[in-house]
Amino acid sequence: MDHRIADVVRDVVGAHGLDLDDLTLGGGQRRLLRIVVDADGGVDLDALGPVSREISAAIDEDPEASRAVGDGPFTLEVTSRGTDRPLTLPRHWQRNVGRLVAVTPVDGDRFAGRVVGADDDAATLTVAKVDRRVPYSEIRTAVVQVELNRKDA
Repeated sequence: MDHRIADVVRDVVGAHGLDLDDLTLGGGQRRLLRIVVDADGGVDLDALGPVSREISAAIDEDPEASRAVGDGPFTLEVTSRGTDRPLTLPRHWQRNVGRLVAVTPVDGDRFAGRVVGADDDAATLTVAKVDRRVPYSEIRTAVVQVELNRKDA
């Protein structure tokens, strides 16, 4: 992936107060440019239409980015992180304070806990009523758990 596409996209989403979370360009007959965005307080899905149009225009106007996407048509998809994407950065943890998270550690058994804090090095989760500080380096994967009927909310 040419970094010019990411630079162009990052500028547009940043102007809207969003973070570029992921960007992928799939090959094939009809290419798909998938852009995942995130923000403090969540993403206003109504804002994604204008952001998508601005990204498309910015890529069209930038010769390097346009060349990197390739000749011919492509599909542009702009979406929010959703709950199924793994927590991989400190900001993901910070934005999910209060949420239940399933953690698969590098060593040991999988566990679930409620995120009560996060900084640049570790997340603090309440696991079985005990706060546990877990360094990110000790986490293989972590995913937010959807709670449909949370009793303590």
